[in-house]
Amino acid sequence: MTKEGRKVDITDRLMKLIAAEICGKAPVGADCDFTDEELSELYGLAKKHDLAHLVGDALIKSGLAVNTEIGAKFRKRVMLSVYRYEQLNYELNRLYDVLEEAKIPFVPLKGSVIRDLYPEPWMRTSCDIDLLVHDAGKTAELLADKLSYKYEDKNSHDISMFAESGMHIELHYDLIEESLNEAASNLLAGVWDRSTAHDGCEYRLDMSDGMFYFYHIAHMAKHLENGGCGIRPFIDIWVLNHRTVFDRDKRGELLAEGGLLNFSRQAELLSEVWLGNAVHTDITKKIENYVIRGGMYGTNENRIVVQQQKRGGKIGYALSRIFLRYDEIKFHYPILEKYRWLTPIMEVRRWCKLIFCGHLKRVTHELGYSNSVSKNEAEAAREFLKDIGL
Repeated sequence: MTKEGRKVDITDRLMKLIAAEICGKAPVGADCDFTDEELSELYGLAKKHDLAHLVGDALIKSGLAVNTEIGAKFRKRVMLSVYRYEQLNYELNRLYDVLEEAKIPFVPLKGSVIRDLYPEPWMRTSCDIDLLVHDAGKTAELLADKLSYKYEDKNSHDISMFAESGMHIELHYDLIEESLNEAASNLLAGVWDRSTAHDGCEYRLDMSDGMFYFYHIAHMAKHLENGGCGIRPFIDIWVLNHRTVFDRDKRGELLAEGGLLNFSRQAELLSEVWLGNAVHTDITKKIENYVIRGGMYGTNENRIVVQQQKRGGKIGYALSRIFLRYDEIKFHYPILEKYRWLTPIMEVRRWCKLIFCGHLKRVTHELGYSNSVSKNEAEAAREFLKDIGL
């Protein structure tokens, strides 16, 4: 069969290459050769999900696209990923040493834990270093003093800083997200009680397997509700299910208690479709379309359609954009934690900021897009959320 006129499923090719790289499947052979146009599309999709290094390494190992212009871009992504890992690992070691010396308990989160389960740690890229600490403010002051970290911002659940190398550090003071249900929030509030000392360390703690898995699923669900989570969390799920020894019942108990069991099952199934031998269902196909369309960080269009249904329709969504809940606005204006009665005044101040600081156009566009969502799109979004357990 010639390449002329053929229709190639780029998402399927992408996942086959990643499966070869991550899961140890047989290398992709000549039957998956690409035209220049297909390679370009493959690179665009892989880059959109920050996976070009994995795809590029798989292509190189398989002898595909090595001497092409796009192949050079893939090779560059592989080298950048290795460099990013070395830079991140250096910063992690400095950070851990300072916190241990200062006797500050901390729990590493996300990629800094999962990457050790990948065939090579550089394969699990990350833009941030995420840590959970009791007192983020005090810890930020310490890191500014000892490591010359620069304070950037305080968000609803973390303090953002930058190292001199440019590495981004997020100091979480809790793991609770405003979009999570009460049961999930209550579970995550008890993370310190479900963490134990890391081997050879006194102040570095590791979450139990069940809690780490629950947090991964909860964080993934939050991002999916806000426009998309990218492909990488599904790869992480496959790795956590195939490269660790774990008690499935204990994971299931936490997921059920936190109201995320149904979502976790659908996410796990899609990970097996992409990296294992499972077959697509109607639901996993819907999730795939949503995730691929959203890219690594999601899209406003995805987020608006989903959040509109979570907020009870167009009017509910519009009100949620105009009036922030107290739990949200208090992090923008910390004075509200002491003087809650100032909330209406701070709402007006926020509106003035939107109008006079260049954000009004964005909010107006979002509300306009929300209003343009058709009944069919709204019904499809409601059905999607119901299907995936959110």
